Amino acid sequence: MSAPQIPNLLTSRGGPRSRGGRGRGSSRLVGRGETSGPGAQRKDLAIQSTDTDAAVSRLSAVSLGYLEDPFASIFVGGEGTRRMPIINRGTYTRTTALDILINAFLSHPKSDTKPQKKQIISLGAGTDTRYFRLRSKNKNNNLIYHEFDFPSVSTTKCRTVSSKRLLSNIQDESFFPEFKSPAFGLPQLDEDWGVNTKGDEISEVTYCCHPMDLRQLPHLKDVQDIRGLQADIPTLIISECCLCYLEADTARDVVKWFTDRIPSAGIVLYEPIGVDDAFGQVMVSNLASRGISMPTLEHYKTLSDQKARLLELGFKGDGDEGGQEAETIENIWQNWVPSSEKERVDRLEGLDEVEEWQMLARHYAVVWGWRGEIGWEGWSGLRGQ
Repeated sequence: MSAPQIPNLLTSRGGPRSRGGRGRGSSRLVGRGETSGPGAQRKDLAIQSTDTDAAVSRLSAVSLGYLEDPFASIFVGGEGTRRMPIINRGTYTRTTALDILINAFLSHPKSDTKPQKKQIISLGAGTDTRYFRLRSKNKNNNLIYHEFDFPSVSTTKCRTVSSKRLLSNIQDESFFPEFKSPAFGLPQLDEDWGVNTKGDEISEVTYCCHPMDLRQLPHLKDVQDIRGLQADIPTLIISECCLCYLEADTARDVVKWFTDRIPSAGIVLYEPIGVDDAFGQVMVSNLASRGISMPTLEHYKTLSDQKARLLELGFKGDGDEGGQEAETIENIWQNWVPSSEKERVDRLEGLDEVEEWQMLARHYAVVWGWRGEIGWEGWSGLRGQ
């Protein structure tokens, strides 16, 4: 495969979303929208376009039988586009890795105790369908789910969710702002939207989309500035190719804003690595041709760099109460996917470009870290390099 034809797994997720999450729905935060200025706006739009690419790639993998996702087609206009086999396999492997980590986090190992309430924060969520997939399998019980993205992205998602009735009204649930039918009353561009659930005489946020540029997040003062955020429960932060679009200091400050306020915290990152070799340089060049750069890529080039990054962010320890782990997509395919499942995937369309797949897959990594005595028992058997 010649250099200009090297594909990009950044377009293979469920997606690398339209990065830059947001804060709460109040007017207390000034400047929560996209960065001003023509050049900055063009860059933000280029980053947001990766979410469309990702949604198409996810639908490709779903349509061919790699993955099950009844919501994938909802966020893609038209019939979609069939991706290359190595891209479909990349989508499958990355999704499988995150599913394993997130399901392990949500698991409840001790059946004789009351399930622990937990929280997920998805940065740059875009058209991600994970919450709806969890909801369809009743895995959203005892879960608070937050999504952050640019105001324009959040509003577009709200429109899709409402028109397709993905949040069908069930007992003890109410929507905010009030969703009116048949003409759905969309929230304002910078207004939070989601679901309140009533339980034990108390109503609390269980799903919330925050329309905000993540670069504004470090300016917030308190947990109360983010609607529905709880600081006293185990919380998992997810960044699928989101933080890599921020300057390294800003990306660090975003994560630290949460970890400085939430004692029991974990994180899962999906990002490219290995930019120093020829293959990595072509990936960077391909993105640059679209007006996209990844500032953190120059700082975290290896799995060791990524683990050191998590250590600096406070995910300290080497055991049940904390730690950092990392794996390439190549190793995850080899070691996390059972042989029978590999055979099933191979039968879907075959893979002639084995060397190209291996090269591509070793340039992407899943990195995870945690700290806290409670909430991370399910990760005890997951170890990387």
